Amino acid sequence: MTTRTDGRILVDQLRIQGCDRIFTVPGESFLAVLDALHDTPEIDTIVCRQEGGVSYMADADGKMTGRPGVAFVTRGPGATNASAGVHVAFQDSTPMILFIGDVARCDRDREGYQEMEFGAFFAPVAKWAARIEDARRIPEYVARAYRVATAGRPGPVVLALPEDMLRDEVEAVDRPCLVPIAEGPDPGAIQAMFELLKQAASPIAIVGGADWSPRAAHHFANFAFRHGIPIAAAFRRQDAIDNGCAVYAGNLGYGPNPLLQQRIRDADLILAVGPRLGEATTDGYTLITPDHPGQTLVHVHPDPNELGRVYHADLPICADMGEFAEIADDWSDPELVRFSCGDEAHRQWLDWSEPKPRPKEDGGVALDLGPCVAAMRAKLPASTMICNGAGNFSGWWHRYWHYGAMPTQLAPTSGTMGYGVPAAVAAALRFKDRPVVAVAGDGDFLMNGQELATAAQYGADLLIIVVDNGSYGTIRMHQEREYPKRISATDLSNPDFAALARAYGGWAETVETTDAFTSALDEALQHNGIRLLHCKTDVEQITNATTISKLRERAKKR
Repeated sequence: MTTRTDGRILVDQLRIQGCDRIFTVPGESFLAVLDALHDTPEIDTIVCRQEGGVSYMADADGKMTGRPGVAFVTRGPGATNASAGVHVAFQDSTPMILFIGDVARCDRDREGYQEMEFGAFFAPVAKWAARIEDARRIPEYVARAYRVATAGRPGPVVLALPEDMLRDEVEAVDRPCLVPIAEGPDPGAIQAMFELLKQAASPIAIVGGADWSPRAAHHFANFAFRHGIPIAAAFRRQDAIDNGCAVYAGNLGYGPNPLLQQRIRDADLILAVGPRLGEATTDGYTLITPDHPGQTLVHVHPDPNELGRVYHADLPICADMGEFAEIADDWSDPELVRFSCGDEAHRQWLDWSEPKPRPKEDGGVALDLGPCVAAMRAKLPASTMICNGAGNFSGWWHRYWHYGAMPTQLAPTSGTMGYGVPAAVAAALRFKDRPVVAVAGDGDFLMNGQELATAAQYGADLLIIVVDNGSYGTIRMHQEREYPKRISATDLSNPDFAALARAYGGWAETVETTDAFTSALDEALQHNGIRLLHCKTDVEQITNATTISKLRERAKKR
């Protein structure tokens, strides 16, 4: 056994565990790691422009691959900037490992340059946060980080790396690549679930979330279609089931189909497979209440700590999502008659997801985003990846876009702004053979639009649609509901987004009408690299379902 620098040992462990890409803003606190990466062609090093972009890209990479997305940032401001993405990974149940270059061990507790107590800072939003003090233990810590990030409910791990420790030269024993833990469900629990289905009159499934995978999606779709069970996607988990599945019923979250909401209220049996049933999915814990009187809840989740944490589960099942879905797909029960509600729910979703042009007298606008999404559906394949952050603008795509097999949606359930562009860059680098679209509001785009420089540096091929209504639209919506006509702190003065994209070396066009969108999209699809459509919309059309005028009318009636 030979001695190695600790930077070399660390990079070797990442390579052994299957890491093929890291995202970083470089810092002097982990130069030894950067030096080791210089001689490790198996790992791509993606240099970003701000640590928020780093952590969002790592989160997106974790969502796409099911393996921990890996990020490196420096101490103090680097770590705090990256904390936004750690919070996303925690709430979204995404495997991620954030490495932070730290002050030297001898300088701790002196409030040295950019010093922070990272264990305390990240403890509320990480599955595990620790500091590696002994270089010989790097293989142990990295292996544990991979296990913790992926086991049970996946999530982020944070490891601080004292800069002097990374320069040590020691002997260390490598840990082998970890094999994922896949826990199968108790056959008795599967039998009990089928007994509940035989007693049900109006069941519904809600899917997506922790540990969900293409394998789970394939088998659960087969199971649900065979038995005619409607499938609703949890908030921003719309690719959990290929939307072409004949029992797909639509998505929950903000602005869902009222018919779907009523279907859930009327359900006598709810199969929640993967989601935590969080606030957005359950409309503030009201669509399904934690005790759900009159309804039977089967809750399937890979982490026993989530079962019974908020929701009383009549039948809790702790299992790997892929294992559960495959066993349910293979299970045969000839006494179970196929339900008709799944086909009906799919027809209702198809109607809901088809945009209808709005006449001028009914809130019609020059640039109507509904038909724009329909135009995109007609011209882009089902494998297209739609990436967005937070804002009312995303509601048009959540409602009208038909998501294909996962991964085709990268959107934070935590509701963070600025996610779409970094996620799209990560997607374009990971899937170079698939179209990638970033959808961003004007406020949303300017939070991380600088990552277009990263896209340009690495030749990423992506289309960006900036929806510009000159407002923080979601906040303006709430403002009009609570304080109509009293506009405060929500108006925006924006740059020329098309000119900004050209400054990054991209192609861009400004769009102000619905008809112009289709021709601009056609032109954009003829180009490679960065393409941006600057869509100037009217803030009056504040969501895909209402206008500011209607919000004010409702406020008068209160």
